[in-house]
Amino acid sequence: MTSAPKAGIVVVGSLNADLTIYCDRLPQPGETVHGNGFAVNPGGKSANQAVAASKLGGQVSLIGAVGDDANGTMLLDSTASAGVDVSRVRRSDVATGVAVISVDSSGENSIIISAGANGTLRPADVTPDAFQDAAVVCLCLEVETDTVIAAAQAGHDAGATVLLNLSPYAEVPEILADVSDVLLVNAHEASLFLGTEADVPGADAEAEAWEPVRSQFADRGLQRVLVTLGAQGSVVLDSLARGAEDQITRIAPTRVSAVDTTGAGDAFTGAVAARLAAGESLADAAAFASVAAALAATKKGTQAAYPTIADVEKLRGA
Repeated sequence: MTSAPKAGIVVVGSLNADLTIYCDRLPQPGETVHGNGFAVNPGGKSANQAVAASKLGGQVSLIGAVGDDANGTMLLDSTASAGVDVSRVRRSDVATGVAVISVDSSGENSIIISAGANGTLRPADVTPDAFQDAAVVCLCLEVETDTVIAAAQAGHDAGATVLLNLSPYAEVPEILADVSDVLLVNAHEASLFLGTEADVPGADAEAEAWEPVRSQFADRGLQRVLVTLGAQGSVVLDSLARGAEDQITRIAPTRVSAVDTTGAGDAFTGAVAARLAAGESLADAAAFASVAAALAATKKGTQAAYPTIADVEKLRGA
């Protein structure tokens, strides 16, 4: 009897309390501006990605660390209420990580993070049994690199698709690149990774202009790359696609009136993970994720703003 394909998603990484202040415009260096609202919300790239994937139908478990404090409790309650298995989120004697966020009237943001308990997450927290049912392992760089490598290796060994979100940007060790199946970057991160701004076309470039970028990533051992372009959509570079015409796919943006873009990228990543775990192609997953991320930007905050499958399908069908 053939066993059912794996469908689980394991997210390894960060949980933060988001301390968000809203203002008409972001301050310049040395400048003070007046705010017009403040909120404390659950966040952290990995927690956000886990919640997004779960709300979009994924079977998600989260590995991380929070402090034994009120913020830690808030994060555990928020992720668990979204259907995420948090049994592997460890309580630490270090305070829960925080992100200090400013959001302007157009929805743009600036963010400073303090790792807190996230910095205590170690390779020992990443055990092979956590990945037995994983179809996708979702990673970012808000925790120590050796922990990310251990999680990527465990996911690779379990036969899962390892999805690495290269944010916040850091150099990728060769050992991590070797066991990462899909790299998700924005245009700036792609430029830093490839080593020159000139290598990444502008958002209005035709698909053919991305061929040298696809080739450069492939030369670095990364065959499947998703480059997000903010309000301009995204580009899928899939060197493993069957036909040359399918190796570069432009994904059109979903037009909405943005209120708060904080965490929209995490909604995108979580949506990609959910659709890959469901068996979709990378291009189809990216198209779905474009809508999910756009919807996330239409509300304040992160996890509470993330859409369900029904929300995404409604907008796609509009």
